[in-house]
Amino acid sequence: MSNQFSTTLNIPFVKDAVVASQIIKASVAAAVFHPAVSSVLDDEAPKVSLHIAPERFLTEPNAIARYLFSLSDSTTDIETNLIAFDESKIYSLLISTAKDADAAQFPVPKKAETTLGQIIYFGGVFGLVHKYSDKLLESNTDLKAWYAEFSKIPAVAAAINTVASRTAKKALPPPPEHTGRVNINPKAEYKKLEGKILPKDGQRNILITSALPYVNNVPHLGNIVGSVLSADIYARYAKQRGYNTLFVCGTDEYGTATETKALEEKVTPEALCTKYHAIHKAVYDWFQIGFDYFGRTTTEKQTEIAQHIFLELNKNGFLEEQATEQLYCPVHNGFLADRFVEGTCPKCGYEDARGDQCDGCGNLLNPFELIKPRCKLDNASPVPKSSKHIFLLLDKLQDKVQAWGEKAQVEGNWSQNSRTITHSWLKQGLHPRCITRDLKWGTPVPLEAYDQKVLYVWFDACIGYISITANYVDDWEAWWRHPESVELFQFMGKDNVPFHTVVFPASQIGTGEKWTMLNHLSTTEYLQYEGGKFSKSRNIGVFGNNAQETGIPPSVWRYYLASSRPETSDTQFSWDEFVAANNNELLPNLGNFVNRLVKFVNAKQNGVIPEYDPSFVDYPALKADIDALLKSYNTSMEATNLRKALEIAMQISSRGNLFLQENKLDNSLLANNPEKAAAVIGVGINIIYLLSAIFAPYIPETAEGIIKQLNAPPRLIPDEFSLDILGGHNIGKSAYLFSRIESAKVDEWRSKYGGKKE
Repeated sequence: MSNQFSTTLNIPFVKDAVVASQIIKASVAAAVFHPAVSSVLDDEAPKVSLHIAPERFLTEPNAIARYLFSLSDSTTDIETNLIAFDESKIYSLLISTAKDADAAQFPVPKKAETTLGQIIYFGGVFGLVHKYSDKLLESNTDLKAWYAEFSKIPAVAAAINTVASRTAKKALPPPPEHTGRVNINPKAEYKKLEGKILPKDGQRNILITSALPYVNNVPHLGNIVGSVLSADIYARYAKQRGYNTLFVCGTDEYGTATETKALEEKVTPEALCTKYHAIHKAVYDWFQIGFDYFGRTTTEKQTEIAQHIFLELNKNGFLEEQATEQLYCPVHNGFLADRFVEGTCPKCGYEDARGDQCDGCGNLLNPFELIKPRCKLDNASPVPKSSKHIFLLLDKLQDKVQAWGEKAQVEGNWSQNSRTITHSWLKQGLHPRCITRDLKWGTPVPLEAYDQKVLYVWFDACIGYISITANYVDDWEAWWRHPESVELFQFMGKDNVPFHTVVFPASQIGTGEKWTMLNHLSTTEYLQYEGGKFSKSRNIGVFGNNAQETGIPPSVWRYYLASSRPETSDTQFSWDEFVAANNNELLPNLGNFVNRLVKFVNAKQNGVIPEYDPSFVDYPALKADIDALLKSYNTSMEATNLRKALEIAMQISSRGNLFLQENKLDNSLLANNPEKAAAVIGVGINIIYLLSAIFAPYIPETAEGIIKQLNAPPRLIPDEFSLDILGGHNIGKSAYLFSRIESAKVDEWRSKYGGKKE
């Protein structure tokens, strides 16, 4: 190697022991390996830097020392030169020194020589001596003797004098608490909306709802993935794409099921709703469902808006009074809603079938079909009796509903199952549908003759989306009366489809008013539990509170549920697959990639991203691969194909792992080709930054852990891969994202939650 190499070493003002150590390492290495290097005192520089080419600097002192050695005439390679000193282990030992320096025991070189290893070693010890005083040397006589001998070497003595001349104190103060230099492209940063969210002119405004969970039980995993989790994933995605997004939900609290459950628990319906609203909120908080507002339907706004829609439909001739025959209890003198009638199922013989459905065989029933019907309240035998009710004339609204639906399902790219279900209802022809009930717990019917009746929950419940928004923000009409500037995305299980694609749209259209109506509908099939159904009464299945009891973080649950989302057909929850998703997917793919690279930068670059030039790796090919995957990810997310998008996110992580393998990032590459090593680090860290964004909708807690390790702000989800974390950026400490789940836990959980062994 030529000795004509010449460049500039910038020496900063000594602010702490870390800078003192940097000056020693870089200055001695320059003097020993390349005396032609000129030093410049730079009071503005935060740390030592070596100017090696136009606009190119090395700022990590160990990297500077290695680089200078590699350009020397030495015939000994770097690894041999460092043979006696495993730098990463020594550095860890040095920085872990307790303030009780007497306890420290360091490996000590037998003879003071200006090898690369001893220069780096001396720099570390020098910094600690100034931080903890000479007491460190007194605890180890061998170290003290070697340190004194090495200090007398002319190049070392000169560097020590430089440190002394650059500080006003002999004993340097401890370094300040590390905050890290943030050197990131500000255009990549995602900033959360503050204050009340309202539509904005010139922006894409997205209103997201998930089916309102009913408050008569704890939600199970199928409930969670089918509505609130799916909606949350898309809402987080939309926000990180920069869309102006509002996500609302709440508990559906009126109706027969609430009265029935209140009777079982011997409490009032109000008390029951308050209890289960809190239970639901706690479950969703643990699952990190990021509602902008989680409300409830038992509010004055609900009554006001629902009654308004009812009266407008009545005024426009879309409501009609009809007499119906219902079962009537002669003991307590009241009409019985379907769920207040019990009896023997005519199809399977199950003795505790309800008037609307048999839990024994699952078939839907009419209360008049039950054998030996009985009143749930007092066990009396009910009798048929005529009752007047209000019907919504869906038949008169069919043409308008059908015309709207045919357009909306194409423009909004509805999921296939929602199209099929809606088409089936319309093909059969719509019929008048009863929208009142003989109950006390519900929105009162705003007609004088109906003061003892309430609105049917499935007419009333969808209006809950509007009233919940109204309880969130006074100007709710900005969201619900501006279809030209607001897109409505709704998420639910397939059993809720007709009420959202037929009944609720018919109610909106029938008022003759301008309403924001459904744009995109994303529906799921059913998530089964290990070959069967979830059943709280039979202790079968995992319910929201059970997931927390396992001790497995919510990110793992969210990942598994999203990867098993029943988008086109029913899927099965399996404990074996749940554990495999963590141990065989998250941990070795995403977890390994992040941990491997962040740990390397901490150990070999003192946590600083080096200045890098991507031309030292095959960046165009890598970018083309990631851009193609990222395009597919965004396309899938926009279509709410959430399971597919998650698969693509994992493929991008796999591409990052392959990138490290292809370029063989290790100590040898760092020593022998520092420019390429810097490029691998810089590009790899930016892949991790991208992963933090595309995984954030699915596993937000893990994404937060990644950006904490990167010491970076949350970032937007881009259209193309770019290098937004720049050289000179300080990252944080490495930490494991996932922990292995022992296979023995499967049998324990299966036994506890009623699963079946495969």
